[in-house]
Amino acid sequence: MRGDRRLFSGLDLSLAAGTYLQVTGPNGSGKTSLLRILCGLLAPAEGEIKWQGESIRSLAEDFFTSVTYLGHRHGVKDELSAIENLRISNALNGIVVTKDRAREVLARMGLAGRESLPARLLSEGQRRRVALGRLLTCNTKLWLLDEVLTSLDKSAVDLIRSLIEEHLASGGIAIVATHQDLAIAAGSSQRLELAT
Repeated sequence: MRGDRRLFSGLDLSLAAGTYLQVTGPNGSGKTSLLRILCGLLAPAEGEIKWQGESIRSLAEDFFTSVTYLGHRHGVKDELSAIENLRISNALNGIVVTKDRAREVLARMGLAGRESLPARLLSEGQRRRVALGRLLTCNTKLWLLDEVLTSLDKSAVDLIRSLIEEHLASGGIAIVATHQDLAIAAGSSQRLELAT
């Protein structure tokens, strides 16, 4: 619900390991709300979200350690370097990332030579790459990605596509809200279009 307006109803999804789900729809159709409900940040108005057959509410920490949610606001702190941003965002999720590992991840994300710069000196696309570096360190089964391609150039989009494909090939699930067709190679690929 957004105010008095119901965003969607009768939604029944079941996704197996290795599945890619692209969520599309016009602005205001509820893509972000759906992802926030799926990761437990918002409660559904009705029904429930289950993970491995159990309610995410009853699983609590066992669920939250299985999911990575990256919103369209990347959450990168201006005063921190790319390395510090990556290490701290992971630490908040109980994941220890050494400086060397952070440098390695940021290099793969195309940020070699920029790791120690304060984030305020990075372009919007580079800041997005810092946030997306979490995908290389999170070790979670469920990725919920909201408009992750915003501000990215073609090489970064190709990199994100390959990261998602690697995740799916290792038995992960990716639910991605995006207006762009990623053409993901997956064992199972689905599309959910939300309407206003």
